[in-house]
Amino acid sequence: MQKDFEKLNTKIITLSCDDVVSHAAWSKDVTAQAKCDRADLPYPVIADSKRELAVALGMIDPAEKDAQGLPLTARAVFLVGPDKKLKLSILYPATTGRNMAEVLRVLQSLQLTAYKKVATPVNWQPGGECMVVPSVKADEAAKLFPQHRVVDVPSGKGYLRFTPQP
Repeated sequence: MQKDFEKLNTKIITLSCDDVVSHAAWSKDVTAQAKCDRADLPYPVIADSKRELAVALGMIDPAEKDAQGLPLTARAVFLVGPDKKLKLSILYPATTGRNMAEVLRVLQSLQLTAYKKVATPVNWQPGGECMVVPSVKADEAAKLFPQHRVVDVPSGKGYLRFTPQP
């Protein structure tokens, strides 16, 4: 999915508690499993064999241990914006794989909602209907999103406002 992330102007960096020699062998396994046409990974892998960064970033899973009895590192995903601020963090237990399609979907949502006055509802997919953020007043919503619709709710508050993705 590297190309999908590149289309979104996103750089991937990985962190591993293994050493550089291990990374070289592991990258060949990964690219072979992913059926890539290259033997090396298209992104950098940071060696953190002392686990200093993993500990600092809260990426240790105390419930899972390696053969030496050391806690395994959790599988973490951090999305950092152009402003160098954390936009999303997901911490998966060491025993659970990541869902890169979901990470890509979240990235697309973050990029959309950073520049448009919308939010993405549950199960949103790119191109799907969005919600007008609550800070947009009704008259502004009518101008910005002429095709928006308001869903009636028992409270009578008109905060559920949906619009085609801008």
